[in-house]
Order: sequence, then C-alpha cells, then structure tokens
Amino acid sequence: MLELLYEDEDLVAINKPHGLLVHRTSIAGDAKEFALQLLRDQIGQKVYPAHRLDRKTGGILLFSKNKEMDSLIQQDFANQKIDKKYIAVLRGFVPDQKLIDYPLKKENGTEQEAQTYFSILGQSELDIPFGKHPTSRYSLVEANPVTGRMHQIRKHFAHIFHPIIGDRPHGCNKQNKFWKETFEMDTMLLHAKSLNFIHPVSKQEISIESQVQPEFARVLNLLNLSL
Repeated sequence: MLELLYEDEDLVAINKPHGLLVHRTSIAGDAKEFALQLLRDQIGQKVYPAHRLDRKTGGILLFSKNKEMDSLIQQDFANQKIDKKYIAVLRGFVPDQKLIDYPLKKENGTEQEAQTYFSILGQSELDIPFGKHPTSRYSLVEANPVTGRMHQIRKHFAHIFHPIIGDRPHGCNKQNKFWKETFEMDTMLLHAKSLNFIHPVSKQEISIESQVQPEFARVLNLLNLSL
C-alpha cells in the first residue's frame, strides 16, 4: 500500500518509495510496478501525475483526480507557483547556503536557465579514510529548485562538486561503491520533502510534508544526523 499524504476531491499525494517509477515508459525495463497504477488501484479511480520524480528519488508525488485539475496544477508547476523542497546527503562539506545558477541542456542541446537554492541542515564526518582523505565528510542539505528541469538538483550538486550520495550517473562512483560495500546502501539520498501551494479550485493554502523512507533514515542514523 502506498502511503497517502493528502487527499481531497481533486488531488491526492503519496510518499513515493525510492526505486518506484511514476508510470510505464519506454525505459521501464523489467519494472512491473508503477506509482500511477498502484495509486489508481488503491483509491479506485483514474489519476494523473501532476509532476515527475526520478525513479531513484523518494518523497511527495502529487496526482490530479480529473483532467480539469491536471491542467490547472500543471500550469502552476510550470509557472513556478508551487514551492518544492527536497533534502539530500552530499559528498563533502558545503557552504551554509548558496544559489546555484547554472543553465542545463535539453536533449536537443539547447540550454535552459536553471536555479537551485540550498541551505545546510547538518554535517557529518566518519572516521573512515576515503581516497587520500583521512576521514569521510558529508552534508545534509535542504534544496529548493526555483526552476524544474530534468535531473536539475542532481546535476546542480554535481556541478559544484558535491554530488548526491547514491546518484548514478551524475554522482561520485567511488563514493557510491564505498557506501554499497561498507554499508550495503545503494539508494540515491534525495527526498522530496514538502510541497506548498494555493489550491487552484478552493484557493486554500495547501502544505504537504513527508517523512524520509527507511533506508534514508538509516543513513541519517549512521551519520548521526537528524531532520
């Protein structure tokens, strides 16, 4: 059963597990379960994804229950009227806060402006040598993507040389291997934490929050970090 975070006559939100695809695509491979179909069967009606989350990203995934709402809410996402916050564990110690303003290329090669603001929530240092460094350092951050480009948060953190732990292909292969071999962890540590917006129909302020999935929580415990 999917964890329902919010539901009204027009919208429903779930806490998507890491590894679950939003819907069936040409790159689904051997995947047999999809959030769209699971939610449809769980609540007994057709739903429409209001936005996308990468397969490896966990957290809030919002759906519309009808085509009218689907059109309205997708416009709000496109017009940056919905405040999105994510949490991530990054390699190394990052600045307390920063705006990453770095354009990203579309599949056709054209560039799109892209901005991600982030602030630090905590730092951790494991007494385990990594490469030429005597310890292993990590940062827990909250990220607020101003724009909504494909893999934006993942690409932006890789751009500033603080990739998300568990990210492939944008992350650090050596760190990913380290976490898999040392802690049996290969989840991408990126979680969609909150959505805040004005309901397109009721005009009420909607605030949806989600807890991290168990594997993400295990890593935070290993790093002695808390939200």
